[in-house]
Amino acid sequence: MTDLLPSCRDALAAAERLEASARQAVGALVAPHGKVDGGAMEREQYAAHGLAWLATYVAGLRETVHWAERLDRAGRLGELERLILQAAFGEYLQQMLGGIPISQGEMVRPADMGLEADALTAFVADWSVKSLCRTGNTAAVRARIAELLAEGADSGGFGDTGLDDDSLAMVRDQFRRLADEHKEAAHGWHLNDELIPLEVVDHLAELGIFGLTVPEDFGGLAMGKTAMCLVTEELARGYIGLGSLGTRSEIAAELIRLGGTEAQKARWLPGIASGEVLPTAVFTEPNTGSDLGALKTRAVRDGAVYRVTGNKTWITHAARSDIMTLLVRTNPEEPGYKGLSMFIAEKPRGSEDDPFPAEGMRGGEIKVLGYRGMKEYEIAFDGFEVPAESLLGGVEGEGFKQLMATFESARIQTAARAVGVAQSAMELGLDYARGRVQFGKPILAFPRVAGKLAWMAVETMVARQLTYFAAREKDSDRRCDIEAGMAKLLAARVAWSNADNALQVHGGNGYAEEYPISRVLCDARILNIFEGAAEIQAQVIARGLLAGGRN
Repeated sequence: MTDLLPSCRDALAAAERLEASARQAVGALVAPHGKVDGGAMEREQYAAHGLAWLATYVAGLRETVHWAERLDRAGRLGELERLILQAAFGEYLQQMLGGIPISQGEMVRPADMGLEADALTAFVADWSVKSLCRTGNTAAVRARIAELLAEGADSGGFGDTGLDDDSLAMVRDQFRRLADEHKEAAHGWHLNDELIPLEVVDHLAELGIFGLTVPEDFGGLAMGKTAMCLVTEELARGYIGLGSLGTRSEIAAELIRLGGTEAQKARWLPGIASGEVLPTAVFTEPNTGSDLGALKTRAVRDGAVYRVTGNKTWITHAARSDIMTLLVRTNPEEPGYKGLSMFIAEKPRGSEDDPFPAEGMRGGEIKVLGYRGMKEYEIAFDGFEVPAESLLGGVEGEGFKQLMATFESARIQTAARAVGVAQSAMELGLDYARGRVQFGKPILAFPRVAGKLAWMAVETMVARQLTYFAAREKDSDRRCDIEAGMAKLLAARVAWSNADNALQVHGGNGYAEEYPISRVLCDARILNIFEGAAEIQAQVIARGLLAGGRN
């Protein structure tokens, strides 16, 4: 298509009009009087979540167009990049008409969102939409993408990511090399269910990943969320555990930077930035999951200390950590979120044999399928003492509000991890398809194998550009809760889809533990669950779209 970019811009405008119609239709179902009704949102989940996914698709296409425009202005919009753009529009526009897969067994169609026939008629009548649906993601397009991937695979040719900052490119390349150096060892950590070696953690600390976004005044690099995305993506491409090592530090530093007292910032931020202090996030309880307002773990003031009693679960890297960002209920009389407070609770590092050598706390490991390099734990607190000065900000009842202030960064970081895992799966699948010979030729020559890999490249780029956009918004101090949620929602699905399809490309060998794709499949699965399960994420996005009046 010689007029690809103008056609995509026109089709994007049509998709935006369709999204506006869907928002109006869903709003009539769940906010008939202008304010979102919680009961209606629950009854109409398919409609609301369909809107969230439709809006995510539109946002993904918008950022993919912007990516292509930047490359075009720089003279770098090559054949592969054009085909990625074309296929993305061709497929997503078709799905907007025929149904968007919101999970493996669930499809949301226009009728589920209450879209009227005239809105769909206008959408499909648009010449650019019609043209891209017909010619965008054809077998021939996918075959050519696969050919270009194979030609550029040895030099990392999966499409120009659009970076226009030399310093960011250098950061990306540095951590790409580091991830490659640890790929083989990482598979061993997974198979043996071992913690990532401390010397690797120390090396990453020397490179500054724990202080990447911490202000320089507190020993950090102050590089922002875009740099964080690049580092996280590259490390997660090597192993999700490497990409996740900085997550707890990111959350803890953000909590303390935004909500802590000056004394708390001075005490903890330098140690977190240097990697000397390893934090862990202690939020979830056995019967709460995403319902943080139902937390029951108590912290009772007793003179100069608080005594903590209750149970926490799904705590990553807990045994090896030095501090806990601990969300508890300090006021049992306040229902829901209002009675919650956050503590920066110090603890001694544990060992394999004695993970929690502190009075008033005990716990053990939760065995998991993947994401093993930091291990998951449950902890029981029984009068565990936390000094009163560890109350974040020095004021009770601010815990949930303080945590909410970190959600944008956490979800952007998780989206970047998902993009890295998606990239890893694609690379493993392509490498195997190039080398595996069946019926006298590499299996990459077969259309359905090539098609799988081509679509991996397309959707990974869409998720990447949406993630980078959310990071840029955050770096510009603009509200990006919806954008961060969209990036996480899409990237997590892409990671799982890529891993599943890459394992399929491997055939039976992919099911063998010795092949890294078996690990990547297990690692990818968690991304749709933590930092907000996909269903919760869609709910939050839909509520934001309907309640905030944001475009």
